[in-house]
Amino acid sequence: MKIVLIYPQYPETFWSFKYALKFVSKKATHPPLGLLTVAAMLPNDWEKKLIDMNVTPLRDKDIKGADFVFISSMSIQESSAKEVISKCKKMDAKIVAGGPLFTTKYDEFEGVDHFVLNEAEITLPPFLEDLREGCAKHIYFSKEFANIEKTPIPLWNLINMKKYASMNLQYSRGCPFNCEFCDVTNLFGHKFRTKSKNQVISELESLYSQGWRGNVFFVDDNFIGNKKKLKTEILPAIIEWMETKRHPFTFDTQASIDLSDDEELMRLMTKAGFNSVFVGIETPNEESLAECNKFQNKNRDLVSCVKKIQTSGLQVTGGFIVGFDSDPPSIFDRMIDFIRESGIITAMVGILNAPRGTKLYKRLINENRLLQDSSGNNTDFSINFIPKINYETLISGYKKIIGAIYSAESYYERVKEFLKEYKPLQKLHFHFGYIRLHFGYPGAIPKSIWILGIKDKARNYYWKLFFWSLFRRPRLLPLALTFAIYGYHFRKIFEDYL
Repeated sequence: MKIVLIYPQYPETFWSFKYALKFVSKKATHPPLGLLTVAAMLPNDWEKKLIDMNVTPLRDKDIKGADFVFISSMSIQESSAKEVISKCKKMDAKIVAGGPLFTTKYDEFEGVDHFVLNEAEITLPPFLEDLREGCAKHIYFSKEFANIEKTPIPLWNLINMKKYASMNLQYSRGCPFNCEFCDVTNLFGHKFRTKSKNQVISELESLYSQGWRGNVFFVDDNFIGNKKKLKTEILPAIIEWMETKRHPFTFDTQASIDLSDDEELMRLMTKAGFNSVFVGIETPNEESLAECNKFQNKNRDLVSCVKKIQTSGLQVTGGFIVGFDSDPPSIFDRMIDFIRESGIITAMVGILNAPRGTKLYKRLINENRLLQDSSGNNTDFSINFIPKINYETLISGYKKIIGAIYSAESYYERVKEFLKEYKPLQKLHFHFGYIRLHFGYPGAIPKSIWILGIKDKARNYYWKLFFWSLFRRPRLLPLALTFAIYGYHFRKIFEDYL
């Protein structure tokens, strides 16, 4: 059996890092972990080829002769996914589709022969069994959640690791919280399921044996859902493995704000090699937090929580949202002040949207306010429902935030202020991770000097940061230049609005 696995293309977005990747000659931030894991679940004697369209263009000859084409996609990749399906159908290729996009809206895709939905550990085996028996059905779905201690190691040999900025690893699924706008629990449930420490170490060992050295992103929606297991099993095992291998990786992940309550956990994470964490802060407005069930963020000094995490040695990447029903007219200025005061460099501020299947989506249907499906990109100035705040006020306020935090002067100043306070507790191992520069990547530093220091209109700010860091915080110069490159990407993404 000849199988081609296709990962559709991402549009240019905040998280694509398209303009930053060029500095280090990478094609994409992360490989398609889901498809690589599905590939490992397929019979060993099947011929498998993976095409990540973010790295390699899809050609007719890639599809020709395939017995099946497997497609997995996030909602933001919908346009590309439809193009792939159309191309495959023109070539009479049989299509098997799964992943978050198809799980939430499979009924909107024509031409797919088999939908293998929800978690592949549950729905893929019966599909494969029916395929062997010659009676494969059109749809396979399940309300059960998988025991991920049985999930295999991804088939890394299907990709060229040199094309990516970071590898990835999944330790857990599910989230104990119930934020109204989030589709994580709809897809993966509330029960927090984890892999064993032996699995985690085996996956790290697999990446290491494939020759990877650099950043590894733990893709968990909330890495700290089981703090006890992390502190007693997982992190101590990672620390021991990293010391044995002489620190080949750096790590980043996603966590809830209550990470700031646990100093031991933060200490173990930094000791293990974690240097960055994405935190969903959403809004400084208490009423909006209550509205969206973000109770873990309520009744906190959120700025102090962020500072505490960053003082531990973990850089905080923040997620923010405007457009809640409870947002006051002052929310835009308060958001700007919060980001400046907290020192968050990478602040993803988006307009509220309602993904299909979320509690917000269902509420808006009942209130007759839903307009369309979400694009999956909450930084593209779109909104898929009728907001209570005046629409023009919302858009102009959002533009004000973007201009205030990502204009060159404001951004570079925020980087400088962050670096003044940032004191990493562990020795910095500057791999090229996420888009993290180090001087072992030929061309990265000269490119930053040429593009940001000579060609860019904001070159004066670049040189001020360069020399300030060189003389005041020389150990953090690679990080300073990394942030400068991030800022260039963000300005390019929001160029029309800045």
